[in-house]
Amino acid sequence: DLHSFPTRRSSDLGNLVDLGIGLTWAEASGVAPALEKGAVILEGALSNVVVLDLTRVLAGPFCSMMMADMGAVVIKIENPKGGADERSMGPFKEGVSAYSMNLNRNKKAVTLNLKDPKGKGIFLEMLEKADVVLENFRPGTMEKLGLGYEDLKKVNPGIVYGAISGFGHTGRYSKRPGYDIIAQAMGGLMSTTGWPGGEATRTGTAMGDVLGGLSCAIGVLAALNSRARTGQGQKVDIALVDSVVASLEIINMIYFVEGRVPERIGNRYESTYPYDSFRASDGSLVIGAGNNKLWQDLARMMGREDLLQDPRFGETRDRVAHHEELRGIVEDWTSRQTVKEIHEKLDRAGVPCAPIYSIDQVTSDPHIAEDREMFVECEHPVAGRLKLTGSHLKLSGTPASIRTPAPELGQHNNEVYGSMLGYTAEQVAELEREGVL
Repeated sequence: DLHSFPTRRSSDLGNLVDLGIGLTWAEASGVAPALEKGAVILEGALSNVVVLDLTRVLAGPFCSMMMADMGAVVIKIENPKGGADERSMGPFKEGVSAYSMNLNRNKKAVTLNLKDPKGKGIFLEMLEKADVVLENFRPGTMEKLGLGYEDLKKVNPGIVYGAISGFGHTGRYSKRPGYDIIAQAMGGLMSTTGWPGGEATRTGTAMGDVLGGLSCAIGVLAALNSRARTGQGQKVDIALVDSVVASLEIINMIYFVEGRVPERIGNRYESTYPYDSFRASDGSLVIGAGNNKLWQDLARMMGREDLLQDPRFGETRDRVAHHEELRGIVEDWTSRQTVKEIHEKLDRAGVPCAPIYSIDQVTSDPHIAEDREMFVECEHPVAGRLKLTGSHLKLSGTPASIRTPAPELGQHNNEVYGSMLGYTAEQVAELEREGVL
């Protein structure tokens, strides 16, 4: 429950510090329990944080999903006409988007027309009691509504404003539209993905969006920590393209140091070898002998101690330079055995290796699915029983979890507007009839 929202603003509470932790509105209001010295916190790590979530599709909802999994009170604000885009994106179960059910679990859902003057006023009332605003509109959209960061910080100086866009809120490309595939293309990821001589390839999932969501969550948490010390919020400006560029790590450095433009090299890694996929008698697997010791262990397991005296393979840089010859040697050994046989031998020897799983194999692996709880069965009021992807964030004291299913459009209008702003059910109903909610 949201319990009862107080009338004082979060900025009034933002400067209070108790036990070195900023006391936020959520704690003072009873949304989160007061923190006590030596207490064991069973609630999520972010249960004292209130997020107004204006995001849609993937990058933004992925960011707010992580925060909700960690206990934040995430209020998903959607257009009354149709809601967020991801509600219409498949696959579907019983007519409900599984895309949306995965991304929007643990959130409260309200409708609000930000283009209506009354809707804008309601949003500003909510802002006074929030800690974070998240949006992933094209830069300038919120400013046209009079709800950009410069406008919002006048109402709540402590607000942390997380914005995700294709190219960021500054720079000559800032007004360009951007999706995941744009970020992968212009960030350089596509140019280095695929096989030599083949076409530039988008990764199998929307990594540009996921990297943007992760980056925004990190930036928002850093800004919240800064606010706990200073009482002041700030804007977190995340570009999908920037996030992809940052992820290329060694690719960028190869160009800067060697002047060489990295190209598509299949599953091989630029900086060490053997670190690649290899054919077995019944499929393929990957081997990651990432340093000299692991290479030596692999050579011994293959019964090829002679290779350890071969100057072509002595050091990491030598093996990278002669990767084609070494690949042939390793694959001559792997091709005469099954994936299971190779995996068992190398695993015993401590050499990193793995079968290349299809998704059905990922979801049935007991370590991933059970031990690490990466697939969680949930009950949705319309879709029924289904599995969602669990949280990859494992906190020992305040574990992330899936507590409630993704809400239906406007499901929490009465609860949120009643608790947060004191609206009666009749007032909410009237606003809905007017198209404000």
